[in-house]
Amino acid sequence: MAEYTYRIADEIFQRYPDYVRGVVIAHELANGPSPPALVDLLREAEATVRARMKPDAVAEEPRIKSWREAYRVFGAKPAEFRSSIEAMARRALKNDRLPAVNALVDIGNLISLRHLLPAGAHAIDVLKGDIELRLATGTEQFLAFGATEIEQPPPGEIIFTEGDTVLTRRWTWRQAQHTLTLPETRAVEFNIDGLPPVPPDEVEQAGAEIIELIARFCGGRARFSLLDSDRPVLTLTP
Repeated sequence: MAEYTYRIADEIFQRYPDYVRGVVIAHELANGPSPPALVDLLREAEATVRARMKPDAVAEEPRIKSWREAYRVFGAKPAEFRSSIEAMARRALKNDRLPAVNALVDIGNLISLRHLLPAGAHAIDVLKGDIELRLATGTEQFLAFGATEIEQPPPGEIIFTEGDTVLTRRWTWRQAQHTLTLPETRAVEFNIDGLPPVPPDEVEQAGAEIIELIARFCGGRARFSLLDSDRPVLTLTP
């Protein structure tokens, strides 16, 4: 693949100075249906959520409350737009099992639940330009998975984007069709988002676990980088 840049805009760190994002970049993967051992790990991760909190206390769990507060800062009502980890935790607490989608998707989901932080993958073998976490200007376009109508995020919304093509709306809310992780995907980047009280070393630990799971279930080669206010840029080359 061509050499593309991955950046977190300074404006993100100006609003959220303690935010970090772990990034696992993996190439030469063999994705496909999750084997029983991986599905078992996903079910174990769901069980850890049920052991950790009560259904009526989700919004007050510190690792979820921090995302609700972060969403309010850029104008997203947290009761209407739940971060990915809050939505997954609520589902686990209802004993509503996450579907086994494919190995790479399920690895991201189980790490999210295990650590109670947002984590998920984007296919990078379909990219045609640089990618960035930044504030929307109002000119970008978003086509959600399974949707047919294009949306335009309002100015100031936090988006993950390739040029004006939005890959994720509302920071950790909903992913676009464009970089979905599919059975034929051979290269991905995993985002692991850390807001206090999640410490950076736990984000690094989650990244190490993703690398271990990729090696076990998908093969290929993977590496980890931690992006923060001091190092906001990396390259996506193998």
